[in-house]
Amino acid sequence: MLDRSISDRLNILADAAKYDASCASSGTSKRNSRDGRGLGSTEGMGICHAYAPDGRCISLLKLLLTNHCIFDCHYCVNRKSSNVVRAKFTPREVVDLTLAFYRRNYIEGLFLSSGIIRSSDHTMEQLVEVARSLREDHQFRGYIHLKTIPEADPELQRQAGLWADRVSINVELPTSAGLERLAPDKKAPQIEGSMGSIRSAIEEAGDARKRFRNAPRFAPAGQSTQMIVGADGASDAQIVGKASTLYTSYALRRVYYSAFSPIPDASAVLPLKRPPLIREHRLYQSDWLMRFYGFAPHEVQQATDESGMLPLDIDPKLAWALRFRERFPVDLNRAPREMLLRVPGLGTKAVGAILAARRHRTLRLEDLARLTRSIAKLRPFVVTADWRPTQLLERADLRARLAPPAQQMELFA
Repeated sequence: MLDRSISDRLNILADAAKYDASCASSGTSKRNSRDGRGLGSTEGMGICHAYAPDGRCISLLKLLLTNHCIFDCHYCVNRKSSNVVRAKFTPREVVDLTLAFYRRNYIEGLFLSSGIIRSSDHTMEQLVEVARSLREDHQFRGYIHLKTIPEADPELQRQAGLWADRVSINVELPTSAGLERLAPDKKAPQIEGSMGSIRSAIEEAGDARKRFRNAPRFAPAGQSTQMIVGADGASDAQIVGKASTLYTSYALRRVYYSAFSPIPDASAVLPLKRPPLIREHRLYQSDWLMRFYGFAPHEVQQATDESGMLPLDIDPKLAWALRFRERFPVDLNRAPREMLLRVPGLGTKAVGAILAARRHRTLRLEDLARLTRSIAKLRPFVVTADWRPTQLLERADLRARLAPPAQQMELFA
């Protein structure tokens, strides 16, 4: 195993880390410039991007410490019974790689996760050692995100929070029944207990920093989690409900949704087809509605169909507006901010611009056209000084008129 070159192991372990979400939706098409035409690639592994607490987009070296694992989660490509090529770094090698990449100005931080090797405590000790060495031995001031292991000793999780900017624990699946069936080595109470301990440590550190200037920081960028979509049959309504509970109970910064991908030599209990990537995108949109648009979880769930699934052809806000047409049209010159945020096609920036503009003049439809990207989607739902939708909102074919045109699917997507 250690006979492999650093480059070979980096290739294996950076590729293995692509299933760990640390940034935004992975719903992009594959393309590269290997044929000599064009520049760049969306297929490369090893460096990804994330957002710092102040909103900056930063590049991270993203890899696993090892893809060996003693657990046998059915959905995981690195599970014990998988036939993938294995590799392992030592903590010292990860530290050296991080420093080398940083000095070449390739990255601004490190995202480190790992399979479970030997035991949860042993693996967690090695992850912590990487972060400790970077901070203490090399005075590394860059961003560090550690995936922590809920089965590890709480003291090791605490040490991870002292060295890392962000820590995360994967909740894995939306339902406890799904976790029990597909990841028998993991327990929902243990996962959520660890998330609760991290929340308490973050809050205690925050309180201490208010009273003592030099009190140690603990995961100042907070904690996040990741949920696999499409492996256990959970509906979108269940996923939205679970995400809301996680945000409320553990003060998470982000819940990442990761569409289940069929893996080599997959277990027979897994679905044969992956869910469409647009489903992952719709879940991120519903997440945005709860976090930034004032939607309650049950309101997002009202946008789902009778089987609890969000529509794929239109976004959740438009689906909700079409279901509750009696709440529209909204008068852009009089409505409060919370109602403006519910108008399909109006984002938070556009709503801010409308609120600022209407202090100085009465808004007309042409003003709205200047403040937004397109008014075609807005027309049925708004009233301005010179526009009222009259019967447009009641039309039976309104959904078809607003849905984007169907596109030919890619044969090899």
